[in-house]
Amino acid sequence: MDRSDVITLLSVTKQQDDYGVWRETETGRDVFCQVNSVTRSEFFEGGRSGLNPEYRITMFFGDYNEEKTLIYKGKAYSVYRTYIGKNDTIELYVERKGGTNGKKDRPVGYQQGD
Repeated sequence: MDRSDVITLLSVTKQQDDYGVWRETETGRDVFCQVNSVTRSEFFEGGRSGLNPEYRITMFFGDYNEEKTLIYKGKAYSVYRTYIGKNDTIELYVERKGGTNGKKDRPVGYQQGD
């Protein structure tokens, strides 16, 4: 498998601040992967279910920790489905949707590459 693309997987952690308020912090880490368009049938079936499928991302299974959001080429995507493949790989099926549309939506604590 060609793993020449890089995505940033975003994970959310919750911490209590000095005033006892729980705050979410989003941190990212880069992983190598292969990015392909979704198949025609995936696109149309997803559209019937209210999804907007864009990419199928194949990566090493050990690099994925149930993250729900990722960044690819500067745009945020939401993971709507996963598939465990052969040879220790996992496929992430992602879409663009409201709430994942760019930098203005990133929380204040977000740091790419952490």
